[in-house]
Amino acid sequence: MSAENDDPLLAAEGWLAEGRKAALATVVKTWGSSPRPAGSRLAVRDDGAFVGSVSGGCVEGAVIEVAQAAIADGKTRVLEFGVSDEQAWSVGLACGGRVEIFVEPVG
Repeated sequence: MSAENDDPLLAAEGWLAEGRKAALATVVKTWGSSPRPAGSRLAVRDDGAFVGSVSGGCVEGAVIEVAQAAIADGKTRVLEFGVSDEQAWSVGLACGGRVEIFVEPVG
């Protein structure tokens, strides 16, 4: 596995060098339970290919969609996703949490 295959920053750099467009998503803040810590990154290419992770599941899919929109219009976004403690308990999780993710087009 090359570094580009697992490092979001190197992947984005490589894509830009190839003339592709890209966006970076970065976890900037978490509260409670969160799958990834602050500083985690996800690089998204204009065709939807991605490297890295900022959460998982449906949150990751939503971030990829927003990243593609950021690539298209050149605007940054701040996203927040969360689950209350009550919602978490109802599906068998010990506690809820929230995550804030900054999405920026690069290049």
